[in-house]
Amino acid sequence: MGLVLFPGDGDVTSPDVSWSYSGFNMFRQWLAQAEGFTLAEMYGFGGDRLWSSVSTTLAPLLDHPDDDGPDLTPAECAAMLPRLEAIIDQPRRDGGDPVLQRRIDDARQLVAVMRLCLDKDVELIFG
Repeated sequence: MGLVLFPGDGDVTSPDVSWSYSGFNMFRQWLAQAEGFTLAEMYGFGGDRLWSSVSTTLAPLLDHPDDDGPDLTPAECAAMLPRLEAIIDQPRRDGGDPVLQRRIDDARQLVAVMRLCLDKDVELIFG
């Protein structure tokens, strides 16, 4: 059982990105760390820090129920893309770390899916 993010275009051949639920949590923890905060401190993730206290364009992805809740709109995808791409393109000293490489690869896949959502003007579905 896991989570798949895919374009709401009805095309089963469209690219998608998938994780186990724990893998998605680790991916979001990595993104939150890149944004300068700890996901576990946030409301809904075990902490009491409100989302309004952080400034990140990635909030719609980070503060989203695993497989429920609203889909992400093309506008939300467009707002997140530059930051995701910047995180992917950051110079890294530990390029041989397989866990880090997995996070980067996942982010690249997510960017590709979000770009398709923009191109087709469809929502990003959590399923």
